[in-house]
Amino acid sequence: MKNTLNVLLGKLRMKQLQLLIALDDQKSLHKAAGVMSMTQSAASKALQELESMFEAPLFERSKSGMIPNQLGHCVIRYARLVATDLAALCQDVAEIRSGRGGRLAIGAIMGAIPDCVIPAINQLHAGQPNLSIEVVEDTSARMLTQLDDGRLDLVVGRAAVAADPSKYQYRPLADEPLSVVVGYGHPPLRRKEVTLADLADHRWVMYPSHMPLHALLEREMDLAGLTMPDNPISTASTFVTVALLQNTADLVSLLPTAIAEMFVRQKMLRLVPVKLKSPSQTFGVVTRKGGVLSPPAGQFVELLRQQTGLQEKVRDEARQQNPKPTPKRNPAHAA
Repeated sequence: MKNTLNVLLGKLRMKQLQLLIALDDQKSLHKAAGVMSMTQSAASKALQELESMFEAPLFERSKSGMIPNQLGHCVIRYARLVATDLAALCQDVAEIRSGRGGRLAIGAIMGAIPDCVIPAINQLHAGQPNLSIEVVEDTSARMLTQLDDGRLDLVVGRAAVAADPSKYQYRPLADEPLSVVVGYGHPPLRRKEVTLADLADHRWVMYPSHMPLHALLEREMDLAGLTMPDNPISTASTFVTVALLQNTADLVSLLPTAIAEMFVRQKMLRLVPVKLKSPSQTFGVVTRKGGVLSPPAGQFVELLRQQTGLQEKVRDEARQQNPKPTPKRNPAHAA
């Protein structure tokens, strides 16, 4: 098989595969040669070369014409696949050049997906319905490896976690605030503010130790004078986390606020009013330094910027409409 592959890679021509397809359609070497704009002798020679590569005949001569045998049917099937893939390649190239199609592979951290990545994807796909989009959700560190290998066009995450952040271009987009959550069936917490110490009787669903959110929870516990739980449930899956919280009343977890609010709206989770002391981490667009973004990737980055700018405008307007109450001054202390 290895020798056959080497022979095919070295000698096989696309015109020979087209001849096989024409022979299968026409059942006649003379007619197939006409379809291919070849002489019959040239077509016969091309077929002989093919059969020599496979070291076996591909057709049987009969009264009804040239009929492919079992091996011939196999080779013709793959010839049609190659022809179809090449036609698709030409179409993709044409669409990429026109900025209307192609393929886009995006990596995104979990907290960026609901409010940034999904709206941008919807807008991009509405304008380019022929564009193929792949979305990978993982940690920034693992996605940067895929970016290095060319499997991702860009990452919506953090470059700072890389061993050498300088080899990437990083454009900040937004903060990723975090929230403490419980299942929707958890009794409502009536206090306006809760501390981590108040949740001492709860068990935690937390991220694995290699993930950034695990380190952040460790820091929060340390700042609160608490130790990490001895009996946590560890998972990197948001689906597993939400399913556990829904079905167990004494479980609590930490999620990106954008993710948490999505499940709160569906009455699957409740937010716990814990004020975290760690500042929100910023995420942005990470690309290979020196690389050139494809037209779809460039348009996607622009849509991300517009989306995060719109969100910030909405938050500013909300703050203006609902300003924090100004504390009343004691007249005795007035200057």
